[in-house]
Amino acid sequence: MAHNITIQDQAFQLHPLGGVFWVEKSLLLISDVHLGKVSHFRKFGAAIPQKAVHKNYMLLDQIVSELQPFQICFLGDLFHSSLNKEWELFENWVAKTPAEIILVTGNHDIISPLKFEQLNIAIFPELLIDDFLLTHHPETRVAKFTFCGHIHPAVKLRGLGRQSLRLPCFFKTKNQMILPAFGEFTGTHTLKPTKKDEVFAIVEDTVVKV
Repeated sequence: MAHNITIQDQAFQLHPLGGVFWVEKSLLLISDVHLGKVSHFRKFGAAIPQKAVHKNYMLLDQIVSELQPFQICFLGDLFHSSLNKEWELFENWVAKTPAEIILVTGNHDIISPLKFEQLNIAIFPELLIDDFLLTHHPETRVAKFTFCGHIHPAVKLRGLGRQSLRLPCFFKTKNQMILPAFGEFTGTHTLKPTKKDEVFAIVEDTVVKV
């Protein structure tokens, strides 16, 4: 179940798969998919099942099917490394996806821009849309609200005794929201919110404000 939130008088849906849907623009924001990471590590001997390669594409298909966005903007680290055999899977996914695709580049996006341009994917270092800044790295800018990724945010919840649970989350400060990593096998980084921050944890198929 998605969580609805209003920012700067605009409606957004925080999806439990890790995307943010900007309702007025029909724009889906996704960060840190890290396609190709499984194949990259398998190449160097990591014991990761081959079927894991397809998991990210199944999740992408699911969120696109549910939200049916006009545009998809990847906020960096779309592909984990240099070209490998997963690029063909990505090409096939792009070909069957009806939405326009945009990439805001991140530190892992080292594949030649020409490869993306051949798939009609526009590439930008950042995007400004109305009062919103779309970037990969967290950044604050005067009079703008930032959507970004890079951190792979998580929050630690403590229960009775020494029990604790770490969950991926959408991490919102006054002028910024850090999206969770969309990709499988990406890891997380635990953030400690202040009283002014808002945290929306992903608990199975639900987004919950904590």
